[in-house]
Amino acid sequence: MDNDSRQKKIKKLQWELKPTGCSKCGGEVEFRGHGEYRCKVCGNVEMDDFGKIKKYLNENGPTPALIIAENTGVAMDRINQFLKQGRVEIPENSEVFIRCEKCGTEIRFGRFCPACASKMSKDIKGVYEVGEVPKRKAGGDGKMRFLDRGGNGGSRRK
Repeated sequence: MDNDSRQKKIKKLQWELKPTGCSKCGGEVEFRGHGEYRCKVCGNVEMDDFGKIKKYLNENGPTPALIIAENTGVAMDRINQFLKQGRVEIPENSEVFIRCEKCGTEIRFGRFCPACASKMSKDIKGVYEVGEVPKRKAGGDGKMRFLDRGGNGGSRRK
């Protein structure tokens, strides 16, 4: 198959989410885990996009995303989504990787490289006010107070 035909075929692939019913009998399907759904009526197994990719990789080993898309019918956008979610990963020895959304460094899965993720988590620490677990005491007055942020030993005003 030439590259143009391959590209056209991949563009035609549908963005399939979870199965809505059994393809054999039309019965209701229940989620069994890892992208697998089983029909409650006839026992037929249906796969969502993740299940198709998982099954293909289990049977064929590490494979380029384009080949996975061709052979499973799962759109490249969906495969990229699974990469960003960390549900699938690119092998260490690959020639092609995805890129960190912040700095552009090549990464095997996820949205951010470890350095950017670490920096963002440090940056966000000052954004959220961390609460305190209450110490239940009998006889408390239940009145709200202001926290003293002036560094006076944590004294509170009433």
